[in-house]
Amino acid sequence: MSNNKHLHSVIAGTGSYIPEKVISGESFLTSTFYENGVLIEKDITEIISKFSDITEIIERRYVDDHLLNSNIGAIAAQRAIDDAGIDKETLDHIIFCHNFGDIHHGSNRMDILPSLAAKVKQQLEINNPDCVCYDIIFGCPGWVQGSIQADYLIKSGDAKRVLVIGAETLSRIIDPHDRDSMIFSDGAGAVVFEAAESDEPTGIIAHKTQTFAGNFASLLVMGNSFNPELKDGNTYLKMNGRKLYEFAVINVPQVVKMAIDKAGLSIEDIRTVFIHQANGKMDNAIMKRLFKLYDLDAVPENLVPMTISWLGNSSVATIPTLLDLVRKGQVEGYKVNKGEYAVFTSVGAGMHINAFIYKF
Repeated sequence: MSNNKHLHSVIAGTGSYIPEKVISGESFLTSTFYENGVLIEKDITEIISKFSDITEIIERRYVDDHLLNSNIGAIAAQRAIDDAGIDKETLDHIIFCHNFGDIHHGSNRMDILPSLAAKVKQQLEINNPDCVCYDIIFGCPGWVQGSIQADYLIKSGDAKRVLVIGAETLSRIIDPHDRDSMIFSDGAGAVVFEAAESDEPTGIIAHKTQTFAGNFASLLVMGNSFNPELKDGNTYLKMNGRKLYEFAVINVPQVVKMAIDKAGLSIEDIRTVFIHQANGKMDNAIMKRLFKLYDLDAVPENLVPMTISWLGNSSVATIPTLLDLVRKGQVEGYKVNKGEYAVFTSVGAGMHINAFIYKF
């Protein structure tokens, strides 16, 4: 490649793994939920129904017992490599974005050594030692941040192909006595980014990341079960849902606007917004506030593809999975066309918010 200043990071291929085990609301009918150590006495059917109304989640997916996070990440990765039509030995980096490593069925213990990226390289039987592997632990915005890292690597001229995986098995780290556990699911998505020479900007053209650790790091943490009688010594994923909602609705639009401004664009130039599938109502509120920043009252139809109603919140996997499904015509009413601009944005534990602007 002749001139580093004209290098751009473009999507060469995508792949995803959606677990086959469908967990409907009815799966929680025998659950007992607690709040502040006190049993919630409400009818369980009412709890499940209200939860679906608030989050728009009807069902979610859990992995089969024999599968680990690195396994489903490897499946998504192979599909992305196949979609890109490349030789896997030409990958310069594998970046695996997750939060809890490999957790075996029936256990709550996290395994993150060796890195999941190295495990994927082993499972894919990639022999090239110049294919460097590492993980990013960045909360739900992990895959977006991994893509930003890939862009840095490609724009430096040192990497031509970077595989970025987002995968998680949240079903193995959630408290069964916490209503919020119904939000979370499992899944994997992967994208091959490739260096392209172009005089015109293409691929990732701008990005912005912020970390609000000072006052907001405690909104998503690890903690004990809400059931005071459950003394298994484990810690579980815990979320301050109301405050997280408020934080995201106020701050995510600001970061997205910074990225759009950095790209020299306006919100009206954006054709698709790939937003982290965290909570349907929250994502809608974020979009409304984003458009308010541009003095616009209405969010255009068919701007924001959503999969949360049937896939739930699979953390780092939501955006790459969504991208793969849209690219392959599996989200009704959505597709990507050459020359169109998209926003990719996420928010999560840290608290981190990030966004990048992409030109197809």
